[in-house]
Amino acid sequence: MTSLDHSVTACRAAKHTRVQHLVTADEHSLADLEALLATLPLCSTGRVFVEVPDDGWPADITVPPRMTLTWLDRSRRSGAPGTGRSCAPGEALARAVAAWADEMLCGEERGTRVFLLGGYLGTADIVDHLTGSLGIPAEDIRTPERFGLATAR
Repeated sequence: MTSLDHSVTACRAAKHTRVQHLVTADEHSLADLEALLATLPLCSTGRVFVEVPDDGWPADITVPPRMTLTWLDRSRRSGAPGTGRSCAPGEALARAVAAWADEMLCGEERGTRVFLLGGYLGTADIVDHLTGSLGIPAEDIRTPERFGLATAR
């Protein structure tokens, strides 16, 4: 058994390598989110951010036990500071992910698996931040192919 095996026994081992994940979605990609989460090993770690229009959207979505699911309610957030505008689609997601990534993806640490399933605007801002500010290679970021933002593997 190696540290990369994903059996129940391997996941409980102290020396088991746990890959960190960053996953985003919005109200239009919840089915894709649930399908992706179902494929992750039980021992996965990381964050899942889901932006929704209001507090009526949060659903019972199952994430691996070592992952945290955060619902971002646009109706309770403001737009760009100083504008007085409402939060636009993708804006809360981009802000939350940038803040998390700045804290958690620092230094030479690589290997975080990034899956961005949200809408185009927020996803584009997140890709720009991850690649421009944090130096994460675009080919390490998975986005919907139709966006043409990152190289799929």
